[in-house]
Amino acid sequence: MPAILEDQLSKPGPNPSLYAISSPSDMLRKRRLSLPELWLKDQHLKHAFSRIQELQQSELPSMVGDGPFSLLSDECLSLILSKLPISEQISTSLVCKRWYSVHGRVVDSISLLHRDFLYSGRLTSRFPNLTKINLVQACFRSSGCSGVLLSHKLVSVHVDPDFVNDCLIGEEEVLGSDLIDEGLKMLASGCPNLRKLVLANPSEKGLGFVAEQCLTLQELEIHCCKDMSLRSISCFQNLQILKLIGSIDGLYDSSVTDIGLTILAHGCTRLVKLELSGCEGSYDGIKAIGQCCEMLQELTLRAHKMEGGWLSALPYCSNLKTLKLLSCENIDPMPGPDEHLCSCLVLEELYLEQCQMQDKSSVKALFLVCESVREISFKDCWGLDDDTFNYVTICRKVKSLSLEGCSLVTTEGLDSVLLSWKELQTLRVVSCKSIKDADISPRLAALFSVLKGLKWRPGCRSLVASTLTGSGVVKKGGRFLRRVYDNNCGQEKMTALI
Repeated sequence: MPAILEDQLSKPGPNPSLYAISSPSDMLRKRRLSLPELWLKDQHLKHAFSRIQELQQSELPSMVGDGPFSLLSDECLSLILSKLPISEQISTSLVCKRWYSVHGRVVDSISLLHRDFLYSGRLTSRFPNLTKINLVQACFRSSGCSGVLLSHKLVSVHVDPDFVNDCLIGEEEVLGSDLIDEGLKMLASGCPNLRKLVLANPSEKGLGFVAEQCLTLQELEIHCCKDMSLRSISCFQNLQILKLIGSIDGLYDSSVTDIGLTILAHGCTRLVKLELSGCEGSYDGIKAIGQCCEMLQELTLRAHKMEGGWLSALPYCSNLKTLKLLSCENIDPMPGPDEHLCSCLVLEELYLEQCQMQDKSSVKALFLVCESVREISFKDCWGLDDDTFNYVTICRKVKSLSLEGCSLVTTEGLDSVLLSWKELQTLRVVSCKSIKDADISPRLAALFSVLKGLKWRPGCRSLVASTLTGSGVVKKGGRFLRRVYDNNCGQEKMTALI
């Protein structure tokens, strides 16, 4: 027998009791253990792995159902939802219950259409982090399911045809103060972080609830406002922006008189912006506001019903920088003698939109009071012809002028006004059909060449590019450019005129 074979036979073999010889068929049926089976072969390790799975399922019950987003915290998910457009947030919130709950905490602004959503408590539980809310539509008796929607610049509400009368929305269509106060109490307790509130027909008691709970409220808009409802206005410690709508012609009629303005003046000494729409008043009310609200910087009067002489009280607003007159049928019916009118020394901006300006004496008085303005804007003002527009030359420090929709002002009238100003920097003329490109004088064309900003579209077709030949201003496309010599590079560059 060969030596190699003898060595193999002489070596001790394995113990037969430790194994069994399999037949060839048994060896074919035998398979190797998989990796998980080998890993979990130990019973202790298998028990630990099962325990870990149980703990994970018990700790994350709310994350089942939203796929890979279940690994994100509520803070991360709310940040993602807040980046979506508002039009997509509602549909996205319906993915699952968790997303629905997180979306409710993301929403911070809402307009309530029906009061039942507030009285049932669902509003504050669904949206606990609201900072801005509009309750105007919910303050009317008309149903939100009505097919008639009444829209106005200041308010948009659903109107039931059965309740429409001569005034469209009368006092009987507005909810009573008791019901509104009940809703305000629930809102204030559920949303204490409100910063802006829009409502209608509140009482002194209802506003007191809001002032007590919502300490951070900064902006308040009240429709159907009355004098006596303003008595608790002093409880709002941080109120800076206030908008009062007393009446809207054809919709509803309430009254805010000198009594309400005086209460307002003594209660809101930290006001920065004030808008009075459809409010009555006179010299005394405006004077009280000027003396008490020393921080007031912007005053807006819309469709006012002020008595004559209120303009002479404006100088008491010592820090007033912006004055806006909107939809006013008459600026001041009896302004008084010119020598009794003082100017507002720090006033910088004057805006007139959709105002009747046929009364030349009131227009002249307005510009005497606003003598120090730097920026003047006219938009769709009726009765503004060359003679009336010429009163604007009383303001000697104007740097910016805007004319839009003033069809009675001609090129000659514009020429005489612009050439009288020495500090004019920007000019905007839009939709003024009586201003013709062919009537532009060489002096006016030369003035255009030195302006920093110019927007010239008096009609649907403008030939100003050919009129400005030789003035240094050229037109490319829809923009006006001016040639400027750059001393650094020794070349001419084109500077855009806005």
